[in-house]
Amino acid sequence: MRIALVGDLHGNFVATQALDKELQRQRIDEIWFLGDAVGKGPQNAETCDWVRRNCTLCVGGNWDYGIGGKEFSEDGYFWAQLGEERMAWLNGLPREEERWISGVHFRLFHGRPVTPLISVQADKAVFSEVFRANGRNFTGIAFADSHRPFVRTLAEGYALNTGSVGNSLGVPNAHAVIIEGDLGSRERAPLTMTVLSVPYDNEAAADLARRDTALPHRESFINEVLTGVYSR
Repeated sequence: MRIALVGDLHGNFVATQALDKELQRQRIDEIWFLGDAVGKGPQNAETCDWVRRNCTLCVGGNWDYGIGGKEFSEDGYFWAQLGEERMAWLNGLPREEERWISGVHFRLFHGRPVTPLISVQADKAVFSEVFRANGRNFTGIAFADSHRPFVRTLAEGYALNTGSVGNSLGVPNAHAVIIEGDLGSRERAPLTMTVLSVPYDNEAAADLARRDTALPHRESFINEVLTGVYSR
């Protein structure tokens, strides 16, 4: 099985479409969504619907719950785009899942609100805590939230970050992580884990935001899409 782990689409449907085209070209078997379909960008209904249509496993992220649960009044822009049915779906997403792949027991979550924000530079002790949950020790963790993709090995096992599809920091491409292995198998077997980086039309994504004067924190989103530099 070839599985794509994606997260942090953040209303950037231009980037999402570019990634979708590449995943189809690579004949990915399943797409797993690790949170934050919405927020930040101008096309939230489209990115939410793409997740619902294409992803066989879904967990929620802090933006999904914040918007889906109407936690912040300033998010009214996003509520109007999404509508009640989509927001109920976002708010009802599970916070984490787990799967076995080629003998590795993966814990799958977004990051916040399950854990604090975890960067690739985080201390080993921070990662060690995340490998333990619900009375079990995992040998792999896969998450999003930091908007920077990475694959890291630790004493406890593998740590994978999907990076961001629509709001990448660092290199402003659409990112995902591809895992190739025996899904459901608890027997140790070869396992491939790679970062996928897909260029997209950043200027087109920025122009959509420029033309939507109601978009909250519009200039910050535009600068992040064009430069990969956190701007808010």
